[in-house]
Amino acid sequence: MIDRRALLAALPLVAAPGLARADADWPARLVAAAKAQVGRTVLYDPAYVRLPYPGGDVPIDRGVCTDVVIRAYRAALGIDLQKLVHEDMRRAFAAYPKTWGLPRPDSNIDHRRVPNLETFLTRRGAARPVAAPWQAGDLVTQRLPGNLPHIVIVTGGRSALGQPLVAHNIGAGTRVEPIPVFARNTGRFRFGPDQA
Repeated sequence: MIDRRALLAALPLVAAPGLARADADWPARLVAAAKAQVGRTVLYDPAYVRLPYPGGDVPIDRGVCTDVVIRAYRAALGIDLQKLVHEDMRRAFAAYPKTWGLPRPDSNIDHRRVPNLETFLTRRGAARPVAAPWQAGDLVTQRLPGNLPHIVIVTGGRSALGQPLVAHNIGAGTRVEPIPVFARNTGRFRFGPDQA
């Protein structure tokens, strides 16, 4: 006769290696979720929109660079950056940039701003040295000419010229293309399920 308590006690030991393997492939799932937005998100639209909370999103046909990241994390890993950033800003509003002059967090827009994502990811211990080589699933932040913030997801692929391929929306919808070389790389982050 099987001792049910002994069997149930052993299950976590059996399940844990499978879970570890599933977590190990999170970068590939994140990249696939970013690539799945190509052809669906076709517009660059930075408009302020009132969003449901949590889980709010602008229409899939539009967005900005941060929306690529937000959607990929939700679709691939079930991680809601809108909720995580908003909760962290409520706890530590003074730690976040004051660029927009807001007196308090705003769950409609805060997670859609690159400097806020940089702050959140740094506070979560996800910052890595900016220098390459980068890995699939890395997030790289940049400053475009005019000091405009930008964020990309590293796909792990390379162009014919050897440049890292990234998923991003820099003005024409979500695309996979070489990382913008005219921009200054300002941050690199690796944010997996164990940090959410």
